[in-house]
Amino acid sequence: MNTAKTLNIGMIGLDTSHAPAFAELLNDPKHPYHIPGAQVTVAYPGGSPDFELSYSRVEGFTAKLRDSLGVEIVGTIEEVAERCDAILLLSVDGRVHLEQLKKTAAFNKPVFIDKPFAVSSADAEAMARIVEEQGIPLMSCSSVRYAQGLSEAIADEEKGRIIGVDCYGPMELQPTQPGLFWYGIHTVDMLYAAMGRGCKEVTAFTNEDYDEVVGAWEDGRIGTIRGNRKGNRTFGALVHREQASRFVDVYAHPKPYYASMLEAVLEMFRTGSAPIDMKETLEVIRFIEAANESRRTGSAVQL
Repeated sequence: MNTAKTLNIGMIGLDTSHAPAFAELLNDPKHPYHIPGAQVTVAYPGGSPDFELSYSRVEGFTAKLRDSLGVEIVGTIEEVAERCDAILLLSVDGRVHLEQLKKTAAFNKPVFIDKPFAVSSADAEAMARIVEEQGIPLMSCSSVRYAQGLSEAIADEEKGRIIGVDCYGPMELQPTQPGLFWYGIHTVDMLYAAMGRGCKEVTAFTNEDYDEVVGAWEDGRIGTIRGNRKGNRTFGALVHREQASRFVDVYAHPKPYYASMLEAVLEMFRTGSAPIDMKETLEVIRFIEAANESRRTGSAVQL
């Protein structure tokens, strides 16, 4: 792909606040965190009729992109894929991502899939096979993974290697996105950004208001996530190193974490090199799946 040209970006799924947020970053030169070199030019609204947080928001976000940001709205996923250089697949319902990816794959365009990548390991593995067979660059993650405070804490190795991480954040539940797939994925992605792959066992503790999920890594390290449905509704983490522990304030920097994430996405679109290994993305989905099983059974679950 020509790295000098302005990329035409296609959006699939206008049922999330990420759609106008990303389009503003790319299309509005006056945005304080404007990202040059790409424009959202075409979009397909989508929407899931059995998911209130999807169908209730499509119309408003579609109007915003069309009327305020100059994006052409089309009637099929295939039209988007045909008329763009790269794809932001943003549909808020993780259940539809496999079928939507199947429709775009034949066009061989690089794609970012917003969280959750999938809501089962079976779907996630099927999606990984598709992009591997087609040779399509793909990344998927929560934008909180790219919070500047977290990135700085992970990069600062002065106090030795990371021996564990404790993450926390809001953890609302939605019946169509099982257990942690709806909001728990944010803290799981933070955990994996710091710890990397290698979790072997997950144990979850849950009640109506809170969740605590403990992951045991193969090398002996332990990472946790705490999810709040009551009280504290902010994201944060403690990164434990051999010589010190560091608090991560994801709100300490004015730059939105979704802007930092989108910069990484555009770099992948231009270079074809995904910054997150697909094996890690698959393990994130399996971690959540195991945590959901442990929430139901009260027992430790092997990954």
